[in-house]
Amino acid sequence: MTDVTRRPIGGLIDIGANLTHDSFDADRPEVLARARSAGVSRFIVTGSDTAHSRKALALSREHPGSLYATAGVHPHHAKDCTDATAGELQKLLAQPETVAAGECGLDYFRNFSPPEVQRRVFEMQLELAVESAKPVFLHQRDARGDFMQILARHRPRLKRAVVHCFTGDAAELQGYLELDCHIGITGWICDERRGQHLKDCVGLIPTGRLMLETDAPYLIPRDLRPKPQTHRNEPMHLPHICAVVAACVGRSPAELGAETTRNAEDFFALPASAPLG
Repeated sequence: MTDVTRRPIGGLIDIGANLTHDSFDADRPEVLARARSAGVSRFIVTGSDTAHSRKALALSREHPGSLYATAGVHPHHAKDCTDATAGELQKLLAQPETVAAGECGLDYFRNFSPPEVQRRVFEMQLELAVESAKPVFLHQRDARGDFMQILARHRPRLKRAVVHCFTGDAAELQGYLELDCHIGITGWICDERRGQHLKDCVGLIPTGRLMLETDAPYLIPRDLRPKPQTHRNEPMHLPHICAVVAACVGRSPAELGAETTRNAEDFFALPASAPLG
């Protein structure tokens, strides 16, 4: 597939970028500049634990109107939570630059944290999302049954919810849609080894529920041409993901890009426009 970033779509929002990751420490300004040149104007910076949530907030304050933060604890880090964690997250969620609770959820793929601890910390963060009246940014891997049960119990009180980096099948997708969840699609859909099923079912996502993300520095699209010299993903590749998704649903990248931007603005309660600089 050709490198679609050569023809910027413009105005895109990357709803999941781990811009506080240490792999960006040496060139973060350049990473942002490349993304903006490619047509990505705004970024939701993922908070994966309390330390990175604080960094995400600080980074968003350095780039007002362009970067926004989430505050949460990824299930991998659930075991590191203390009695003070809920209070720390509560304070972060009270800040206007923090636009969602999470990344939170369940991940039984490697069980870096015991499942029972993951479940407890997940429910704690859903309660914080309810209390703060902010959307929730969700993570699930190999934990579908428990995840759906917990989410269904809390969903009526949650303002909005997005299943970040969706990689499941059509049946799983339907379950999330029945819970009125938004769906985040990453470069997983560009992976010829494991993303074909996403190409087949992404068209099932209603127009108002689809959003796009890179999950940078992870999940670099495998079909980029020319092939990047590094495996580090960057937000500048979001237009490529947009073009791949657009091709799957029979729409133009510009049309799909405008739609997903509106969806992200509505979901995260962002202004309708933001500076590119």
